[in-house]
Amino acid sequence: MKLSYWEYKTWLSHVDYTIVGSGIVGLNCALQLKAKYPKAKILILEKGILPQGASTKNAGFACFGSISEVLSDLKTHSEDEVFQLVKKRWEGIHLLRENLGDKEIGFKNLGGHEIFTDQQEALYEECLAKIATTNSFLNPIFKGDAFKVHANTFNFKKVQNNYITNIFESQIDTGKMMSQLVLRVQSSGVMLLNSLHVEHFVDLADGVAVKTNEFEFTTKKLIIATNGFGTELLGEEIKPARAQVLITKPIKDLKIKGTFHLDEGYYYFRNIDGRILFGGGRNLDFQTEETTEFGETALVQNKLEQLLKEVILTDYDFEIAYSWSGIMGVGPQKRPIIKQVSNHVYCGIRMGGMGIAIGSIIGKELADLV
Repeated sequence: MKLSYWEYKTWLSHVDYTIVGSGIVGLNCALQLKAKYPKAKILILEKGILPQGASTKNAGFACFGSISEVLSDLKTHSEDEVFQLVKKRWEGIHLLRENLGDKEIGFKNLGGHEIFTDQQEALYEECLAKIATTNSFLNPIFKGDAFKVHANTFNFKKVQNNYITNIFESQIDTGKMMSQLVLRVQSSGVMLLNSLHVEHFVDLADGVAVKTNEFEFTTKKLIIATNGFGTELLGEEIKPARAQVLITKPIKDLKIKGTFHLDEGYYYFRNIDGRILFGGGRNLDFQTEETTEFGETALVQNKLEQLLKEVILTDYDFEIAYSWSGIMGVGPQKRPIIKQVSNHVYCGIRMGGMGIAIGSIIGKELADLV
């Protein structure tokens, strides 16, 4: 496609910062850069009609890690690393709320419950035994005890008698959050162009040459914030991880409220608009789900419906409204990758499924690095 003089002049000339990806990290990075450099020309390129990846496709969990996740992380990370991971999530959620406002993101503190299946008695007992020490370990972050035992008040079947609840965990409306971020970014003067795929870039002496599927241009700085799609442009240690999700039609007299983690977090569900949103199942076939291709599989979707019928919604009649998928970015370590790639190229990727919790603060750190 050939662009006009006006198009090049207005959008693609004298660009100071170009951000690839209009997800949580990219949009927050743009806002921080615009606040620091009000006169800078900032351009965001997004390959989707709406943000691709996970930012508009996640479950809307404002979470910090269930007790089994924290205990598991302590086996593969140092205590300080786990402490800093949880601290960053906590601070990231507060920054998100501070930036956009609780009403604007549909923030509700209803607690987050970890459910243990009948087959997970050993894990359940281990987590029960370590509630006090885990609370003590994380108390400096939350300024209180996060985890407590909670009876099975929602009458789930085939599970242990109690949940272990994180009282600080909350939920948000993902659509509201992202629409607010886009509105803030555009009203600040940042330009956002959709349906553009960055195919290649080359470092120059004083900037970066960028080739998209539609045109080429130069920018002084290039910032890659594509999370699970990071390997398409960079050689960083990150793997895509597809998450499949479904949502029910509205359910009459639904009493289930909160966010829920099942089977060590491989399944997760919540209430929203009188419905149950349910996702997960990546552990059924890790190899197939390690993909940047969107889509659903019968294996995962059937398992989600089975768990709804046999475990979660046994007391309710329900129908599935529709399903979708999102792409996360994971790796051998849970720390996100925030670094300078070359003279004029930077990246903020590998959110590890915690984009809502850490996306705002990673965007800020990325802007500070640039």
